[in-house]
Amino acid sequence: MATKCVFCSIADGTDEKTTLLYRDDDIIVFKDIRPAAPHHYLVCPRQHISDAKCLTHEHIDMVESMISIGKQVLREQGGDPAEARLGFHWPPFHLVSHLHLHVISPQQNIGFVSGQVFRPNSWWFVTDRIPLASRL
Repeated sequence: MATKCVFCSIADGTDEKTTLLYRDDDIIVFKDIRPAAPHHYLVCPRQHISDAKCLTHEHIDMVESMISIGKQVLREQGGDPAEARLGFHWPPFHLVSHLHLHVISPQQNIGFVSGQVFRPNSWWFVTDRIPLASRL
């Protein structure tokens, strides 16, 4: 029997180390374990989708919901969406093969190395500023 991915374990509640900041029938949000800034959250669909490259046009509503929920959680945690960087790692440049949106704020607090890892609209990190649908 295959082992579930770590984000699937978090989504189904079997990972006791992770505190969820948001959960509904479709999406979860939790803190990144290696934050690039004071506010760094991961927004994941509960359904296992490997990565952004697996998305189709049928997923656009889900992605828009992930972005909206990510901004909502950021506000609830005291962050400002206007100062945030949101995006997905583009395969093969991700450590966990489960779709997750990074919500990082404030952008000006991102260090040099993290700034390269989360460089907007690079080959490895696509932000919400360029429609993901253009890569599908």
